[in-house]
Amino acid sequence: MRFCEAALAAAGLQIPAAFARDGQHQQPLGVETRPVVNSAKKQPNIIFILTDDQDLHLNSLDYLPFIKKHLTEKGTSYRRHFCTTALCCPSRVSLWTGKQAHNTNVTDVNPPYGGYPKFLSQGFNTNYLPVWLQEAGYNTYYTGKLFNAHTVDNYNKPHAGGWTSSDFLLDPFTYSYLNASYQRNQDPPVSYEGQHTIDVLTEKAYGLLSEAISDPSRPFFLGIAPVAPHSNVDISALDGDPRDIEKLVHFGPPIPAKRHEHLFQDVKIPRTPHFNPDSPSGANWVRTLKKQSPDNVDFNDHFYRQRLRALQGVDELVDGLFSLLEKHNLFDNTYIFYTTDNGYHIGQHRLQPGKETGFEEDINIPLIVRGPGIPQGEISNVVTTHIDLAPTILKLAGVPSRADFDGEAIPLRKEEQALAVEKRHEHVTVEYWGFAASEGKLFDKGDVRLYLNNTYKALRIIGRDGGYSFYYSVWCNNEHELYDLKTDPYQLHNLLHADEQAPETLLGVPFAKVVARLDSLLFVLKSCKSQTCTQPWRALHPEGGVQSLHDALASRYDEFYVNQQKRVRYDRCELGYLLDAEGPQFETDGLVYRQGARWDEWV
Repeated sequence: MRFCEAALAAAGLQIPAAFARDGQHQQPLGVETRPVVNSAKKQPNIIFILTDDQDLHLNSLDYLPFIKKHLTEKGTSYRRHFCTTALCCPSRVSLWTGKQAHNTNVTDVNPPYGGYPKFLSQGFNTNYLPVWLQEAGYNTYYTGKLFNAHTVDNYNKPHAGGWTSSDFLLDPFTYSYLNASYQRNQDPPVSYEGQHTIDVLTEKAYGLLSEAISDPSRPFFLGIAPVAPHSNVDISALDGDPRDIEKLVHFGPPIPAKRHEHLFQDVKIPRTPHFNPDSPSGANWVRTLKKQSPDNVDFNDHFYRQRLRALQGVDELVDGLFSLLEKHNLFDNTYIFYTTDNGYHIGQHRLQPGKETGFEEDINIPLIVRGPGIPQGEISNVVTTHIDLAPTILKLAGVPSRADFDGEAIPLRKEEQALAVEKRHEHVTVEYWGFAASEGKLFDKGDVRLYLNNTYKALRIIGRDGGYSFYYSVWCNNEHELYDLKTDPYQLHNLLHADEQAPETLLGVPFAKVVARLDSLLFVLKSCKSQTCTQPWRALHPEGGVQSLHDALASRYDEFYVNQQKRVRYDRCELGYLLDAEGPQFETDGLVYRQGARWDEWV
């Protein structure tokens, strides 16, 4: 019997025995007030599945038949969905708050710049999605990883707010596949040493769903956050100098359940043009990487297979989840989201296994949505991001959008998507602070586990008509990158590097004029707030007339963009978001197209 079948049999409408052991009668956490909701319809149930470090570009979804059956074929896949920070904790905080990381100031996985303690100190424990949903009348449930540095020591200092019932996976055991610790409601943590963490999570997820179904008077939100396919990480200390990472943590490939160990024996990482290329690419430390040896490549293929095997437990979890939904006739009023916190690379651009870069593998990630009125088996090409997910869920719940959101609701229905093709913004703000880690095996004495100089701001822009597709970035050492993904989809040719040949023209105008527009757009976005994050051209052109890069390329704007506007730059590299290191700020130093007036004077 597959594990999910056994867990389903245990679940039914009752909480499984494991839940009873962990504390069945805990008081709900979070806010209990219920405001007026702008919806004449019955509020839908919402299930949100959030994996950890799952790729889109390495084809992991091709190996998940149940996700294909229940989600891809029955929902809409958003192929231009992006995270805005390619690191677990900052990405998750942005997802649950609807804010860019420069507005949450949660930019790392551990203090002082990130983790659960930083989430708390920024005031978000009473001001994020589950709290807002409880205020709208929802019961809210969650199991799995919430944030990094959410530990067996600080889980109750204070408890995470906004959850009717929860069972959190806690550090330092979050990434130990066979030694996980979970903590239910206000009970102390429980160790599950010797059990596979995805199997433990599956039973807990089914139990929480049963608990949610048992109260038909309220709609429910259920978050399920399996750790797969993140690497297996054994942590010896939560505090310490990042430069001592080899003493603090041990990285290894993810560990699948025994029933999946034999799968995919001959599968290898896709041998795309940018896989372990003969010539270096990128900028900064990435461009210094050596070509990987055959032994290194073999190990990385093994790492890749282990990721696919670890994901099989998630695939089974999803299958069992849909069996329960069908059993209780919940499809007509339930939306299911499937995504991940960030993407992953293995071997592309000579990179060892990891994330944290701005390449497509790390920022362009899976998002599949299924539910009433959502087109089935379709692919959407509208640009969406993780900061759009909280506005989307609140809209489904009938709750008005919040004025301080940096994102906007994702178009879910066919008519909304058709309108978005014409009207929706075409850009993504990408940002990162601090280190990049190599999570695989180091094969040479000169190999580096941690690169501290990995702070950058970036812009991903895709024309609504498909006429252009660019990635533009500025690193904290003030190196620049520009890729034309229409002609260079694998980002092998940085057009702003001295070793590359930049074209004389781009989009029919001189190359430098396009770069000037992209830099000015990034100048706005790197510190944007609220609607300026989705409507940056309006900040640059408050009198109207410019809504896209194509509009901004009109020759009458050449002087403004090429010679007048400030340029994006850093004053120094830092491991976190420190304003005095971030260079000029649009809000105080930028110009708008109105006779050279400064932004602060205009507004």
